[in-house]
Amino acid sequence: MYSVVVTMAAYNGSQWIKAQTESILSQKNVNITLVVSVDLSSDITKKIVQDIALKNTKVVFLTDGERFGSASANFFRLIRDADLDAFDYIALSDQDDIWQADKLPHAINKIQENNIDAYSSNVTAFWPNGQQRLINKAQPQQQWDYMFESAGPGCTFVLTRKLGLEIQAFLIENQTQCQQVALHDWFIYAFARSRGFKWLIDHESHMLYRQHAVNVVGANVGIKAKIQRFKKLREGWLFEQALIIAEILGYTNMPPIQKIKRLSLLDRVWLIFNVSKLRRRLRDRIALAFFMMLFVKK
Repeated sequence: MYSVVVTMAAYNGSQWIKAQTESILSQKNVNITLVVSVDLSSDITKKIVQDIALKNTKVVFLTDGERFGSASANFFRLIRDADLDAFDYIALSDQDDIWQADKLPHAINKIQENNIDAYSSNVTAFWPNGQQRLINKAQPQQQWDYMFESAGPGCTFVLTRKLGLEIQAFLIENQTQCQQVALHDWFIYAFARSRGFKWLIDHESHMLYRQHAVNVVGANVGIKAKIQRFKKLREGWLFEQALIIAEILGYTNMPPIQKIKRLSLLDRVWLIFNVSKLRRRLRDRIALAFFMMLFVKK
């Protein structure tokens, strides 16, 4: 059986973390080690994880004492500090989802069948009232999509040891610069694609993606979520993060990044005409083109 280290970033997750931990440890046909980093919380998340780790040697609690302040910073800490070299694959996990028992073996099979370096997938969002909805992130990858979006939720990511170690080394060497990154999953996808690693986004869903009031990102379903995204786009957050990631990873000379640096009228027109190369989903392309012409501040 292949060995997998699952990195879980936790914060105020006492309502859900036990169920999620159980679903991870119940994965079939893989040897699991779960490494958990708890951001300083106001609930009993830390105690829950410590108790689980005392009873189960497959669970490793990374010593805390630091306030990371974001899921991104917490995940970067996990990747820097975990012993990735001891495992065949590296997976990311949120604290509040539920994994099907075949999630990891399915991902590993896909990696091997397609001779790729990284895997992500669709997810099934679910709400407290029992509602479920498939969230489709598996549209065909485009030439520059990694400069403007992630490969789906980071909780679906499974990486080969080679890719994981390269990301780890980069994060250790560039720790200060990476503190500016808001979304770890987008950064990981951009790192992999910009360096020629092969990535598969799977149409299948093998996990339940919990939706609640304090989701960091969530499934972007509903009016409230769309208003929040609208505000971020209007304020130029997407382009700001695209520039930060491009600067850190060293592809600022690429045409889309050069265009958004200047963002003149001609640059906006170029970006609109090339929007199919920047985002995967048609709806997202239309929204991005609309905002580039009318709303995004320079």
